[in-house]
Amino acid sequence: MSTTAVQIPGYIAGTWAIDPVHSEVSFVVRHMMISKVRGRFDKFEGTIVTAEDPLASSVTASVDLSSINTGQEQRDAHIRSADFFEVEKHTHMTFASTGIRAEGDHFLLDGDLTLKAVTKPVTFKLEVNGFGPDAYGGTRAGFSATTEINRHDFGVSFNGPIPGVPGGVAVSDKVTINLEAEGVLQA
Repeated sequence: MSTTAVQIPGYIAGTWAIDPVHSEVSFVVRHMMISKVRGRFDKFEGTIVTAEDPLASSVTASVDLSSINTGQEQRDAHIRSADFFEVEKHTHMTFASTGIRAEGDHFLLDGDLTLKAVTKPVTFKLEVNGFGPDAYGGTRAGFSATTEINRHDFGVSFNGPIPGVPGGVAVSDKVTINLEAEGVLQA
């Protein structure tokens, strides 16, 4: 049995704190069956550990659900309510990786996503964007990741029918989650 080593140009093993100023946790969901609404979370934190063997690396993250920002305060307040996130009881969404697999020129990041006290396995398509020095004498790493979940799997099941459209609903079941993470190497 032979194994192929994963090679990533400029790869640096270490522990990285996600820089929230230069990172983003966002989502896309279909609205009224005809368009897409985009939003983001303004408060989050996380740690990326790049191991000597990249496939042994790990990620943990926490997102403050009350920091949702879709650009429309009335909608944000509704999403914070018991109809959706119920932020009074469930303040954070969390992710903890369980493994990384190579697939072509990108990776698959497996892990457990917890939302509204429901934990389900998810797989992110992960791109390693690079490693390099920053303007302050430190070192940075960049990653992009995306996955699609069914919000009903996590107990986020409120929906409103569209009058006059048989089977039409205001919000789709599928939600795409997009991550842009810039990590700062810790001493």
